[in-house]
Amino acid sequence: MTKLADLRKRLLENPEVRTEYAQADAEFSLIEAMITARREARLTQAELAQKIGTTQSAIARLEAGRVSPSITTLRRYAEATGHQLRVSFS
Repeated sequence: MTKLADLRKRLLENPEVRTEYAQADAEFSLIEAMITARREARLTQAELAQKIGTTQSAIARLEAGRVSPSITTLRRYAEATGHQLRVSFS
């Protein structure tokens, strides 16, 4: 049986897979940071939605990764959770 780590290593040898993996990893990291910020601010999705002028279902879609947020939305989300949005290229 192939171990997951071995399979991952073998798949990442393919440049196309490596690119897609990196993109997905960045998206998951952003979503994780958003959810962590909301929880640290002790806000429910509904409370956060009210603070930024949207609906709870919109926040749920955002946190599930089903929509791509604008910079404005990310800034409002950050401010509502007591954070400052920083965007960088590395």
